[in-house]
Amino acid sequence: MDAPQFTVSDADRTVSLKDFRGKTVVLNFWATWCPPCVEEMPALVDLQKQLGDKVVIVAVSMDVDEHAYKQFIRDHHVDLLTVRDAANKSNTLYGTYKFPETYVIDKDGKIRRKFIGGADWTSPDIVNYLKSL
Repeated sequence: MDAPQFTVSDADRTVSLKDFRGKTVVLNFWATWCPPCVEEMPALVDLQKQLGDKVVIVAVSMDVDEHAYKQFIRDHHVDLLTVRDAANKSNTLYGTYKFPETYVIDKDGKIRRKFIGGADWTSPDIVNYLKSL
């Protein structure tokens, strides 16, 4: 299945999914008020460090509160490509209403896997799977 395309802009950046064609994308829908999202964020950051430019992690926050979002990014040293979709348009394209939910999108823009709920992003199974794409 083709990954639905979207462009999200917040006060700091604009992110378009199509800009990552040719790369494996880990698309994570999350929010600061979601305990499993908060719990898995350090593993997503570690995964990005571990895989470098082999994978792009795009973390789309559903936070309406810009201050809470920015504070969280600062306090938790979230060193990932993040963007805030306060209108909740991008996740709606994917049918995602509960967070976290994460999609692995291959180089051709096809959804390969969907993770519902928090995941251990640094587990050898997930790391090896992503490397194999």
